[in-house]
Amino acid sequence: MLRISDTITLEDWEMSESFMRASGPGGQNVNKVSSAVELRFEAARSPNLPDPVKGRLRRLAGRRWTKDGAVVLQVDETRSQVRNREIARDRLAELIREALKRPVRRIPTKPTLGSKRRRLAAKTQRGQVKALRGKVQDGE
Repeated sequence: MLRISDTITLEDWEMSESFMRASGPGGQNVNKVSSAVELRFEAARSPNLPDPVKGRLRRLAGRRWTKDGAVVLQVDETRSQVRNREIARDRLAELIREALKRPVRRIPTKPTLGSKRRRLAAKTQRGQVKALRGKVQDGE
């Protein structure tokens, strides 16, 4: 069982772990020991996550979200299988915590009258500077 927040906990049946040989540090140990972990969380079928959270999780997961609605995390950072497993679970919990945050709705604002006037004055001044760059005419 993985505790995400006070109200959300993930059951063990929702997650599956498989172990494989890592490509990271470890020397000859890499060729012998399956220390990398692939954590698969069945997010779409999870009864513990509300639908809006699932939608945000899908957007946050990106390429890690599969077609059948699972989040797949691969970790091969350390030589220890146990430590890689902990890192994968921590990453999953952090990803779900990010999805729990509701995005703040943006309230569109209008520019103030003063800012409009300052912008137009700056444009006029810049136009005058550019107008003075022209060729000098022999009129006199």
